[in-house]
Order: sequence, then structure tokens, then C-alpha cells
Amino acid sequence: MAEHISGSEGDFVKQMNDRAAELGMTNTHFVNCCGLDDDAHLTTARDVALMSRELLLNHPQIHQYCTIWMENIVHTTARGSFEFGLTNTNKLIRQYEYSTGLKTGYTSVAGFCVSASAKKDDIELIAVIMGGADSKSRFQDAVTLLNSGFACCSLYRDEERAALPALPVLGGVEDQVALEYAEDFSYVSTDGSNLSEMKRSLEIPESVDAPVHKGDSVGKMTYVLGGRVVGSARITAAADVEKAAYGDYIKRAFHIFLP
Repeated sequence: MAEHISGSEGDFVKQMNDRAAELGMTNTHFVNCCGLDDDAHLTTARDVALMSRELLLNHPQIHQYCTIWMENIVHTTARGSFEFGLTNTNKLIRQYEYSTGLKTGYTSVAGFCVSASAKKDDIELIAVIMGGADSKSRFQDAVTLLNSGFACCSLYRDEERAALPALPVLGGVEDQVALEYAEDFSYVSTDGSNLSEMKRSLEIPESVDAPVHKGDSVGKMTYVLGGRVVGSARITAAADVEKAAYGDYIKRAFHIFLP
């Protein structure tokens, strides 16, 4: 696969390291594409978690593959076709009710490892275990971490959003433009905060100058919990408003004086 994508394993590994740097995996250095031991082949639990998060967020179809427990595979060679069964090495798929994946690993140097993802009440967590003494202990440690995470995490979603006012437009063919939220807002608390005390603050200007384009950022809804800003959602223009020309002002004058 590496040779097909990049021409050589060396070039593919360079792409792996470049992508790792983009993801903020500051303590990772790949020297091969198979993961086998090498003194210069390094990573950390944090970096594996970052890589796992990227995979889950932007390639959710991975769940379709890593949650299969058993599958029969037909292997075709010059000597004929042979069918054999594969069993998922991630035992959490069967043993932990919230499990959604993700990947196990083992080498004699790295020990027993797992990047375990799980989802409960719309909260998805990742637990990374490295250097486990045996296969069973890595899963037990992963479950301990995940249960601890679910116990201390609570999720806030702004599902009943405040209505947005129309924003006055200066010098436009229209006097105002409708506003809309550019994105959903959610916040995960890990400190036991009372999320019912979340406060919202709309921050938009008194007016904007034409032209205005649909999707232009004009402000934000800020979310405050316990006196601390925990996030925001962009507010954007919901329509285009062109800049008024001389003829538009003449028409307005006629409408005012000659109704």
C-alpha cells in the first residue's frame, strides 16, 4: 500500500511523519509503515490518542470495520482459494457495552497496547494503554480509564437556541439582514460543574456596512460557565445584501414621498 500511494516505503513514511506533525503529535517519529520495533520508531499514548481522534472524527466509517467480531475471509492464491476465520483482537467489542473500537497492537518491545474508544450518552472517549504486561490487563486498564472518564464527564448542548435579531445594514439595497448560527455548540465538563448554569451572551455589532455576503461572520454567541468563557459559536449573515447604487436611493425617495 505504501509503495502504491507514494512510490516507496521511505516516501510514505515521510508523509506519515508530516501528517503526524500536522496533528500535533510532537513526540512521534515513524521509521517504517508496519509499526515493527526500531530504536528510532517512537510515539506516546497522547500522540496515539490524537491520531485515534482524527480517525474517529473524520473517518467514522472505521467503526464499520473495527466493531466486526468475527468474519470469514477467502484467500485466493495460485494454489487455489482458502477460507479461514478471523476474530477481532479487541476483546472489548464483546466485553464492554460502550465499546466502539479501535485498535490493538503488540510487539515484544512495546508490550500489549490498545487504543480503545467508547461512547456513552453522546460522550465518546479514547483510552490508550501502552506497555501492558499481558492482553487481559490492557483491556482491564482501558475499561478503568473509560469508566473514570464517563463518571466525571457531562455534556452540554445548546439545543434551545436563542432567537437571533435582524442586523441593520448601512448603505445596502436592504435595510437589514437575517442572522443564523454557523455551527452547533457543545461543551464537555470534566470538573462536575452544574451545566444548567450555563449563560449565553450574544455579541454582534449595532450594524454592518454593505455589501454583505451570505456566510460572512458578523458576531458570536459566547457561553459562560462559572464566570469563565468556555466557548462560542459563530453568527453569520443568512443572505446577501448588495451595496446600494445611486438609482436605489432614487427609488427609495419615490417610495417615501410618492407612496
